[in-house]
Amino acid sequence: MTDPAAAHESALHAALERLLGPLARLAVARGVPFAVVDEMLRAAFVATAHAAHPGLPEHRRTSRVSAATGLNRREVNRILAAKATAQGVQEAAEAAPAPPRSPAAMVFAHWRSDAAYRTRAGVPRVLPRTGPAPSFESLAHEVTRDVHPRALLEELLRLQLATHDTVRDTVALSREAFVPRGDMARMAQWMGANVGDHMQAAVANLLGRKPEYFEQAIAAQGLSAESVAQVRPLLQAHWQRLTEELVPLLERLIEQDAARTGSDNPNSHRVRLGLYGFDDAQDAHSPSVAPQPEEVRPAARKPSRKAKS
Repeated sequence: MTDPAAAHESALHAALERLLGPLARLAVARGVPFAVVDEMLRAAFVATAHAAHPGLPEHRRTSRVSAATGLNRREVNRILAAKATAQGVQEAAEAAPAPPRSPAAMVFAHWRSDAAYRTRAGVPRVLPRTGPAPSFESLAHEVTRDVHPRALLEELLRLQLATHDTVRDTVALSREAFVPRGDMARMAQWMGANVGDHMQAAVANLLGRKPEYFEQAIAAQGLSAESVAQVRPLLQAHWQRLTEELVPLLERLIEQDAARTGSDNPNSHRVRLGLYGFDDAQDAHSPSVAPQPEEVRPAARKPSRKAKS
């Protein structure tokens, strides 16, 4: 008879291996040595265990952190001392509200979701740079008055998210999603925010959060590259429809909540809603995974009438 505790531990270890693989790949590809990641991981373990026992005196908390993490007391004290050295910066980062939404991202989302800036076919319009609505200038002003439209345009151009026809003086979107290509720092922040929040939701669900965060996925195996290519446009179309519905709703709710409670409401919530797709064949470094029960598989073939019983 299988020991449930041992089975759960084995499944958790397998999940951690799957999570650490891409992390190791990224670190190796970008020349981040193991010692740096190791120190980050130790600090994260200590910080999490330390925060789990806020009511204990410091001298007892060190022992509790050591027991929870497996790190010796000396190592725990070293990490805590290093944290205390930068405590002012760390506390400010933890206490501060979430970073403000990127004005460029807000303009991008508004452009793709507002019917006034899309054609009847739902495609973002090519906009005159200046002038009355619909123009890029009016679009920028609808999103924010704190940043000049020219600065917003330059940021979109820098991120390769838009193009500027200097002859006609028009602006057009060049991407279907706000992915800042060519800006490694911004792309790293983007990955950390997206994957970090997804991990937070998944871990919270695994630890029994009620109500659970919405987290669903469909997996399939046995597809050719040509078949995968047929799926991708459908995913993009669904994301576009979701964006068109969610962005106006979120903008309206933000305005309503700010009017009711004030923009400095300490209990304000932050949400991240996403959709992703992954094709294992595009990634030669991905480990092969046995089919899971919830995966989509080929339908069972009906036996031929000529087959013998």
